Amino acid sequence: MLRKRGSDELLSSPSGGVSNGSVMSPSVNIDANDAKKAKLDKSNGTPSRVMHIRNIPNEVTEAEIVHLGIPFGEVTNVLVLKGKNQAFLEMADESAAVTMVSYFTGCTPQLRNQAVYVQFSNHKELKTDQTHSNANPSAQAALQAANALVGAPPHNETQGGPNTVLRVIIEHMLYPVTLDVLYQIFTRVGRVLKIITFTKNNTFQALIQYPDVVTAQAAKMTLDGKNIYTACCTLRIEYSKLTSLNVRYNNDKSRDYTNASLPTGDSMLDSALAIGGGPGVLPTPFSGMQGSLSSSISGYGGSPIGGLGGTNMATLLAPNLQRGDGHGHAGMPTFTGMPLAGVAPNNNTMGVAGLRLPGQMHSCVVHVYNLNEEMVTPDSLFTLFGVYGDVQRVKILYNKKDSALVQLSEPHQAHLAIIHLDKVTLWGKTLRVNSSKYSTVQLPKEGQPDAGLTKDYTNSPLHRFKKPGSKNYQNIYPPSTTLHLSNIPPSVDEEQIKQAFEENGCTVKEFKFFPKDRKMALIQLATQEEAISALIKMHNYQLSESSHLRVSFSKGTI
Repeated sequence: MLRKRGSDELLSSPSGGVSNGSVMSPSVNIDANDAKKAKLDKSNGTPSRVMHIRNIPNEVTEAEIVHLGIPFGEVTNVLVLKGKNQAFLEMADESAAVTMVSYFTGCTPQLRNQAVYVQFSNHKELKTDQTHSNANPSAQAALQAANALVGAPPHNETQGGPNTVLRVIIEHMLYPVTLDVLYQIFTRVGRVLKIITFTKNNTFQALIQYPDVVTAQAAKMTLDGKNIYTACCTLRIEYSKLTSLNVRYNNDKSRDYTNASLPTGDSMLDSALAIGGGPGVLPTPFSGMQGSLSSSISGYGGSPIGGLGGTNMATLLAPNLQRGDGHGHAGMPTFTGMPLAGVAPNNNTMGVAGLRLPGQMHSCVVHVYNLNEEMVTPDSLFTLFGVYGDVQRVKILYNKKDSALVQLSEPHQAHLAIIHLDKVTLWGKTLRVNSSKYSTVQLPKEGQPDAGLTKDYTNSPLHRFKKPGSKNYQNIYPPSTTLHLSNIPPSVDEEQIKQAFEENGCTVKEFKFFPKDRKMALIQLATQEEAISALIKMHNYQLSESSHLRVSFSKGTI
């Protein structure tokens, strides 16, 4: 039976409960008649490590009840009385229960879209008759899983068990995922200490370290299997075999949020930062940390990822997170929308359409205007906008030839093009790029005058992002004076490449092969405008019978 305080009796079944070591479960055969004998546990507010949970849905499982308590500490017992729509949850210590009740007093949790209410029980502990052996398997499984998550795993624990470091694999990466995007997602669960990103087996991965196991397991439980963007960029999360991360550089591949003084790994950039920098020098990696995405994705609205704080989604339970209304209960976190497992809607994306970013568009078409009518062609726009996405169609307007419509394969790619190409100078004019009201670019009807101003590139072999998970997604940068060259054949030397650029009207300032890979090089031109023009002219330039040059903007300088 339940050990209780006072004279009230929760359960007086002849069969009592059952025990399986430290795991308590009621008898499998508890039915409506047994449940009717349970009295409503009228709490007087006195703290207890046993909590009474009311108004639970009929179909709720032991695991869902256990998940309510996991972020607050070790869960030791669970009892679900489905016939009474009640449950009891026992924590390992009273302080964890106090924190949980305090938190849920100001922020009502939900189970299967139904509000449930958490209060202290009059019972000091849940304890069963040791003579019974017909334990409830689902309760056992839920408790064993909970123990593993909070650092009390079974005796056969192996490497890769619960710890503070998570290994994150991005599957179906159709859109770029950066370190800053990961930070904005995972910091909503709790304080992120360090992140290291890398590519392994052509898959983008990351290691993310939290300050404690409870926060790490809450992140794993909440984010695993979610999509960052609609139907793609799926998070697969497991525990790393590492227990701590050693970050050497703060840059776009790795970051230690506890040590802002680490070098970037780029000697020129480090020198510039050391003297305060100047126009064109990248900011410190920490400039965009709190409350905004870094400059590489600032066009998303300069605010945290929207889908993590919208209606019906919530920030996860973790120390030091503030309530959405700016208050909080003794420093405890509160929901603002992202579900704790079993607490909120149970869909496979973070929101109906994945993690929506502020300002994210729904159109794949961008409107480009203020073009140089004498210079612009569909092919030139295909090459330039192709740096940021796979261009499907281009239409230069027949009656207004300084304007064009460019259709990319995805809205996200269109957004990247707007971020990076709006207000750049090309052919002596400042381009303007914005979202179009059109969803597609129409091809001219047969017999309709067009003068070759509309072209379809759907089957072009020059698309950069056709392959899911392509490394090109990790190398998208704004226009700069320095271009990255690749696919250089061994037979072509520095002078030949420089000569080819100069013959196409470029002023080459610097050139440098990659020390470990002479298939790639950097070339620096006189101005950004000249570099943009050079990219248009030189991308796919034939260097030999079998090799065509690949050109993109570089993140660094020579």
